[in-house]
Amino acid sequence: MYVRLNKMKFCPKCGAVLVQKTKNYGCPRCNYSTKEKVKINTSEKIGEKKQVVVMKGIENQTLPIIAETCKKCKNKEAYFWTIQTRAGDEAETKFFKCTNPKCNYTWRDYS
Repeated sequence: MYVRLNKMKFCPKCGAVLVQKTKNYGCPRCNYSTKEKVKINTSEKIGEKKQVVVMKGIENQTLPIIAETCKKCKNKEAYFWTIQTRAGDEAETKFFKCTNPKCNYTWRDYS
């Protein structure tokens, strides 16, 4: 699949890409300008998307286990991860998931 992209004109003096100024095209680096119309055409080859494999049952094996008491079954260990769920200047949200396969309770800590 092809998508049309722009062909760019370059400054003959310094090689920078010409940009549109008020009435003509000019170089942002040097004082070169042209009244010639710059026709911009582009193309890009887009490949097919690869399939994403979803792995179930083993994703928890890659998460660290910490000493945290489950609020549901009182198990003493939990998987741990963090995600930025709020603004960038605020703290990350901590998520916990019970390691007990019969429980698998998930909770979060906003502190």
